[in-house]
Amino acid sequence: MPMSLALYALATRIAAPLAPALLRRRMARGKEDPARLGERLGRAGLPRPEGVLVWFHGASVGEALSLLSLIEAVKAARPEVSVLVTSGTVTSAALMAQRLPAGAAHQYIPIDTEAATAAFLDHWRPNVGVFVESELWPNLLLGAQARGVRMALLSARLSMRSFQNWKRLRAAAASLYGVFDLILAQSEAAALYIKALGGRVAGLGDLKFGAAPLPCDEAALAARLADLGGRPVILAASTHPGEDEIILEAFQAVRSDPSRPLLVIVPRHPERGPAIAELAAASGLRVAREQAGQSIGDADVLVADRLGELGLWYRLARLAFMGGSLKPGVGGHNPLEPARLGTPFVFGHHVDNWKGIYDELWEAGAASDVNGAYPLSTDMRIALDGDVEMAEGAQKALAYVQAGDAAARAIPAQVLALIP
Repeated sequence: MPMSLALYALATRIAAPLAPALLRRRMARGKEDPARLGERLGRAGLPRPEGVLVWFHGASVGEALSLLSLIEAVKAARPEVSVLVTSGTVTSAALMAQRLPAGAAHQYIPIDTEAATAAFLDHWRPNVGVFVESELWPNLLLGAQARGVRMALLSARLSMRSFQNWKRLRAAAASLYGVFDLILAQSEAAALYIKALGGRVAGLGDLKFGAAPLPCDEAALAARLADLGGRPVILAASTHPGEDEIILEAFQAVRSDPSRPLLVIVPRHPERGPAIAELAAASGLRVAREQAGQSIGDADVLVADRLGELGLWYRLARLAFMGGSLKPGVGGHNPLEPARLGTPFVFGHHVDNWKGIYDELWEAGAASDVNGAYPLSTDMRIALDGDVEMAEGAQKALAYVQAGDAAARAIPAQVLALIP
């Protein structure tokens, strides 16, 4: 064992007696579940089912959610296999309770002490472990390896900064990445970094990809096309408070275009529909709102505050703005949705939840970013003028997502190959 990992094991052994007190402090701040605190110390809250068990781990909400389609695929192919999902946050545990398929269990991941991880592994005795993104807990991973657990690291992520840090601990990194029988990286850059640290990367595969295009009712699409009468649509998708004002201001610059563009605002939370309609009316714009049963007519703005219609509007839009990205605190929304439908789109600077994918799309010339009303109105104008470069960008985004989807759809077979 590399000296750095031996020192880590010693340090966690010395610190282990402090763990219950630290967990209670976290519990007082709402960061631990009082009823399930024992799970964090490796004390199982459920019995182990008989037979083969596949253990999936996602650190928090995003990682855990990305596992759901893979879990469903594994259960569909191997219904007799039991599934255990671990995560580390109260929010992710609550979400998994709602979203996991029948027969799948959730437990909190144990803290990374030798005693807690050994208790966890000895109780659950997983046959296969599937980790997502960048969770490298030494005691847990080395303990799993020592017990013969076959391990996979999916959507593996490693930034340049993290790579530089791990280079100083290259032997430790090689030992930890060497635990995994299968590594699929999120990006070419991550694959190169992990290989340089001694990991065996089998290829690319990101669990954020692989979804079907957003659905759309064909009859509703035909009806909307008839309502529009050839008018081009500018879409603001999944907007949040503080963004609608900026979008409305940007639209004012193009509302008098001879093509009579329609701005469609789809709020992330439909209950905001009336407030957005009031903002638009106060700006001197004619407004229609779906929930109020109002038709498009001569409206400048349609507030599409009915659930489940985003796929329809992406198909109709000349340009989409991705909401949740102009103000900090939300982190942006899924850019693969418009890309999968060949819709040109732009986004703001606050896209932390999807940063790697937005960066790759931007670098490929497949989408552009905006930081206020003026650049957004410029993009609206370019879209209304039928810009060839914007259309080419949408095709680049489509090719990007198709490649990612193809790789992601191969992941279940690769994971199933590890299961005895």
